[in-house]
Amino acid sequence: MFKTILTVLASSLALCACSVMPAGAGGGDSAVAAAEKLRVAMVDPDQAVLSSLVADELSYGHSSGKVDTKTSFIGDLVAGNSDFVSIDISDQAVKVAQDVTIIRHTLVAKTNDRGVAGNVKLHVLQVWQRQGGAWKLLARQAVRPPA
Repeated sequence: MFKTILTVLASSLALCACSVMPAGAGGGDSAVAAAEKLRVAMVDPDQAVLSSLVADELSYGHSSGKVDTKTSFIGDLVAGNSDFVSIDISDQAVKVAQDVTIIRHTLVAKTNDRGVAGNVKLHVLQVWQRQGGAWKLLARQAVRPPA
């Protein structure tokens, strides 16, 4: 009985270890590339590019508690209501589970929302899903790190 439990635990740990990958490793490559395209498109918004990277079912959570849909997320970027001057990503961790990739990272950005300059540092969780052969951002949640 004890051997069986140890075998199951060891197998579970091995599966978990195989599914956690650093950025750029294994099956998450394409999702990480899509996330980078999204970062660039958020700094220099292009409606068609943004639309191609975002799922129709998008749930985009801001650190303020506001939740955007695909339409409102893209609309705010294109209109300049949400204006990123620069976005830097660090501490990225990638986990792949079949057609879903989870990306966590720290985002540091300079903003100019509605003409008001600002700086932001956030911890971000992104959920990417392979849809029709392309990676799409399905969900995103940001929180401000503790002071």
